[in-house]
Amino acid sequence: MVSAQETVLELFYGRWRSQTLYAGVKLGVFEVVESEPSPSERVARELDLNAALTYRLLRALASLGLLREHGTRVFSVTDAGAMLRSEHPQSMRDAILLREGPEHTAIWKHLPEIVRDGKQSGFVREYGMSAFEYAAGASSYRKAFDAGMSSQSNLQTAWTIEALRDCDLTSISHLCDVGGGQGHLLRHLLVRYPHLVGTVLDMPIVFDPPQALWAEKLDVGGRCKYVAGDMFVDAPAADAYAMKLILHDWNDDDCVKILRNLRRRAAGKGRIFIIEHVIPDAGEPDFAAMFDMHAVPASMRRRPPRETRTTGVGTSGSRNHTKTSVTSVSTRRWGCFDVKAVFLAGVAGVPEGLALNPIAAGEVGPVGAMTVRFHIGGILSNFGRAESM
Repeated sequence: MVSAQETVLELFYGRWRSQTLYAGVKLGVFEVVESEPSPSERVARELDLNAALTYRLLRALASLGLLREHGTRVFSVTDAGAMLRSEHPQSMRDAILLREGPEHTAIWKHLPEIVRDGKQSGFVREYGMSAFEYAAGASSYRKAFDAGMSSQSNLQTAWTIEALRDCDLTSISHLCDVGGGQGHLLRHLLVRYPHLVGTVLDMPIVFDPPQALWAEKLDVGGRCKYVAGDMFVDAPAADAYAMKLILHDWNDDDCVKILRNLRRRAAGKGRIFIIEHVIPDAGEPDFAAMFDMHAVPASMRRRPPRETRTTGVGTSGSRNHTKTSVTSVSTRRWGCFDVKAVFLAGVAGVPEGLALNPIAAGEVGPVGAMTVRFHIGGILSNFGRAESM
């Protein structure tokens, strides 16, 4: 059993770990340390680094399980460290560079004041503007942000596709990914389901430059188009919509506005796949709770966001928060993540609070002390009055 002192010390050292990780990624350590053991002097020489401090960095990275030390000053990369290489199919390299980079490090210092006064945006406090506004004028941050989002999508897309594995999508012909960025999720879904055509809706700045868009990278460009727009104003017509890690950023009124636009444009009943980390009520160590905390200083918008929380069957709503109820009905294990995925069908209106009706679910194991829960949900039918849509 871990003592109270050990618990506090582990937390105290957290920033040391993450910044050591950032330094290793930023300096290119994981690009040159291979599975075959290599002397630290060679690594330093290849990366043009100080030899003595390179060894100390490699030793620290080995203590984190990212490298393995063989004898004296000789290192190889572990499976975990390999995920920080740029060419790894599930690379987290750019996500680390974004989340531990200078901008996101700076905004965390505002957390105490944010919690005190309830005005939630570290970017506005640090830079005088929202993150989207800042990205529009700072090309280096914009590139880091786009790359970081795609890097995180490497895992999130895999979770989503696996969660949908047993779901019948044959009735869907056109899927629109709302806030879908450069199209990472949609292009993988189009490869997985060759009968689908797709549309990505996002802000114009996201699609520039065109070479960064994902549709052509897996040869699905003929079935995928990009539409620049505002989800609060309108959305492309489609018979199904996906929103991955979108609604948690907005309050209830904003969520309803987005969903009404989708309902208005959906063909027939339509479907909406809402893909989010969901916070359990039990209070156990959980990734979703930390993801939610990260959103406090790092919120991209100026408005207070909502939280999504599992509460059993049923739903409760308030003006500022909606608790979304999810019950898992089946479980599967894949990878090393605890992923609960819930699929719901049938959209006939927009709720004041989102009520989720599970049809399928999956769950996989924990990562260290944290648990990652990833839900796919949708909207039940018969909310609101049709004339108000």
